[in-house]
Parts: sequence; C-alpha cells; structure tokens
Amino acid sequence: MSAIRLFAFTCGWISCSRGVFLAGERGKIRVPVPVYLIDHPDGLVLFDSGVHPDAIRDPRGRLGELVASVFTVELPAGDDVGGRLAALGVDPARIRYVVSSHLHFDHTGGNVQIPNARIVVQRREWAAGHGADAIAANVYNPADYDTGHDVLTVEGEHDLFGDGLVVTIPTYGHTPGHQSLRVRLATSDVVLTADACYLRRTLEAMHLPPVVHDADAMRVSIERLRALRAAGARLFFGHDPDFWTTVPQAPAAIT
Repeated sequence: MSAIRLFAFTCGWISCSRGVFLAGERGKIRVPVPVYLIDHPDGLVLFDSGVHPDAIRDPRGRLGELVASVFTVELPAGDDVGGRLAALGVDPARIRYVVSSHLHFDHTGGNVQIPNARIVVQRREWAAGHGADAIAANVYNPADYDTGHDVLTVEGEHDLFGDGLVVTIPTYGHTPGHQSLRVRLATSDVVLTADACYLRRTLEAMHLPPVVHDADAMRVSIERLRALRAAGARLFFGHDPDFWTTVPQAPAAIT
C-alpha cells in the first residue's frame, strides 16, 4: 500500500484566448495554475511552483511584452506557493525536491520561495533554458529558474525515491524537455500531466494548441498518456478549469 499523500492547490490563475489552448477556438478561458505537494516518508516534493508575485506587480517586466500581451495573470493574496504551504503548516524550507514539468513562468515562478529544494528537471529542458535561441523560441525567463538551487537533470523516467512511488515521465513536445509525474497512491496511479495535456479535450480529441515546440512529439506524449489512462491511471490535466472543480483541494488529500 502506498505510504504517500498528494495535495492539490492553485498558485495563480491565467486568462487568455481559448485559441491559445485549442487551435482554432474562439472566446476567452480562465484556467487554474495547479501546484501539487507530495508527502513521502523520505521527504516533501512539489510538482511545479506556480507564478511569481512580480507577474502581478510588473507583468511586462517579469513576463516580457509577448507573454504579458497574451495572458492576464491573477495571484490573490496568499496564493503564491509560499503562502499555500504556510496555510498547510508546511515550512517551504522543508521541501526536499521541486519537480519542474518545464521552465515556463507559471510552473517555475515560485521556485525562489523554496530555498532548500533540489530542482528535478529533464536534461534537455535545462539545456534549452540556457541557450539564447531556445530561451527566445520557448519564451523562458531565466529569472524563474536560475535561482541558485541545486539541480538534478534527468533523462527520461526517474524514480525519485527508488521505490516506484514518484516517477518522472518524459512527455516532450510542449517544450523540448517537458515531463509529467506519476504518483502511486493506495487506490491507483495518478499522472500529473502538466502542459503535455492542457485540457481533457487535448487528450480525447488530440486537439493541440497552435504553438508548441514539437507537435509530433506532443502527439506521441498524448498517446502515452492515453495508454496510461487505459491501464488504470487517473490523469490530472494541466490547466482544465472544469476538471479542476472535481479535484479535492488542500488541506483535503487526493485519495
């Protein structure tokens, strides 16, 4: 039986055109920025860290003109990752690992608030975050992730504690080295897809966003997620507002 607990909470909200998430769609959409806390006997883990408060205070300075022109970011008081952890009675300094799905602002902006964690990221994603052309092409901001943390770069699947309970899953395509995370609960496997699968419709209709690093690689990743679901895993989609209403929010644990 699994000896770990999984908690979900939002660390920001983003509003934009639906066409950003689903190519060809019209209208607006407001989506959550999920962050997950995993309580494992050998240490606390975060999957992603949400947005940095400067994304609200100075969106163009923090996000850049392009991103700020596309996204409207909300971060209510106390919803930054440090505030969310404090509300749960968790000292951010106790977090052992932050598993970064990828390096975009809404997934790494809170890293700076987790001072002692080791960042776990795919090797090819970390490399892309440190090349001028790739930074520009993927709209990264090194201020989000070059924060002086110890970094563990991995290639493909990586078993965080060596017991099969928390395992990275390579889901390349959205960015060069995007990864999802499989968490083995007592009831079933949960796969935190992050941006490999924005919405349920992304999975079910293979309806990709219009701009990705590698559309073919993303389709392969979605097929892998479909296979995991067919094998009994529960998928937690990256930014699906309808799905998010069904997810137990911390302090309740996901069971």
